[in-house]
Amino acid sequence: MDEFVETKWMGNMTFEATIDGFPVRMDATPEHGGTGFGPRPKPIVLSSLAGCTGMDVVSILAKKRISYTEFKILILAEMTESHPKYYHKIHLTYQFTGENFEGNQELFEKISRSIELSSDNYCGVTAMLRKSCDISWELQLQNS
Repeated sequence: MDEFVETKWMGNMTFEATIDGFPVRMDATPEHGGTGFGPRPKPIVLSSLAGCTGMDVVSILAKKRISYTEFKILILAEMTESHPKYYHKIHLTYQFTGENFEGNQELFEKISRSIELSSDNYCGVTAMLRKSCDISWELQLQNS
């Protein structure tokens, strides 16, 4: 299946992509000629990674009938020093909150397995990024 994204220059350093009919504005920081009118492009890649793996994990957990009250993915990425600058290390922290989650080893193993399936088998964004950087993850369970 082919994908099509149109990206239009909006002036200065601002661009607007149309993805699946939705506008996504990007801009540079003021010190790089932008006006701060939107997020920078590279963090959008990290957001895409979180969205892709998050959708996988939610789908897998639904099949396992595992419920939770909150789910967040935090990403810390390290960029290279020289040009072209790119992320060479990405670490994801999957945070789940629910009733009696802390210390529940069986639940920890089930959710971990769901994350592994996403990371190793299903998430196309992970597969693409893994070709250029090191990707690691951890799981945190919290009580609601």
